[in-house]
Amino acid sequence: MRLEILHRPVVTEKFTKLGEDLNKYAFIVDRKANKLEIKKAVEEMYDVEIAEVNTMQYAGKNKSRFTKTGVIKGRTKAFKKAIVTLKEGEKIDFYSNI
Repeated sequence: MRLEILHRPVVTEKFTKLGEDLNKYAFIVDRKANKLEIKKAVEEMYDVEIAEVNTMQYAGKNKSRFTKTGVIKGRTKAFKKAIVTLKEGEKIDFYSNI
């Protein structure tokens, strides 16, 4: 199993509310990882049971900005996001190590 399946959790107001209300948590994951690998990685890392995994692919966007020396063009990275739904009674605390 690849170690770098989970890159980081998504800690935003929206997903904090979803975690409290619906027991759903989001992670930025490896673009080549499938749902079974994501499920196994989250279960091993956080010691929880997962009911469901949903994934979505985000394409990179073209960006440009105007500077004194001219226009700078670039592109943001493409990434994959996974939303995991935990079984009843399970919880992940991202703030316990702070």
